[in-house]
Amino acid sequence: MVPAMQRDARERFLADVHVGVLGVTDTRGESAPLLVPVWYRYEPGGDVVVQTARSAVKTRLVEETGRFSLCVQDETAPYRYVSVEGPVVSVTDPADAAEREATAHRYLESDDARDYLTATAHQLTEDITLRMRPERWRTADFAAFAAEFAGSDGNR
Repeated sequence: MVPAMQRDARERFLADVHVGVLGVTDTRGESAPLLVPVWYRYEPGGDVVVQTARSAVKTRLVEETGRFSLCVQDETAPYRYVSVEGPVVSVTDPADAAEREATAHRYLESDDARDYLTATAHQLTEDITLRMRPERWRTADFAAFAAEFAGSDGNR
């Protein structure tokens, strides 16, 4: 059995910089849940914050269902992931400018963030800000498993 992360570890991991994969039930009945990569922000104990286009399919589906999930992972060994799911607790329309700036600086170097914000300034009127309160957590940290698998002889 793969060990789950403790609360403080999972919250720190989610707060680290990862591209998240947002998942939402596809209420159109045409397919499996919709999954799309997104930038996000999270601070331990807080809400998951995502900004997205008001006109996006994911936005419409999140508004219809009132909830979404977000999954983030380490793509290098030993692998780890955190998945959170919960209700949308607020929608800011149009997008929150301070959140947008903070998110850009989270993912980009300072000069690149400034240039990105300037080049995409129109999105402030086209995007909305979603805040989701995590209710369900799913986690795995393969570090202990990897150490066990490697054995004690150090030859593997």
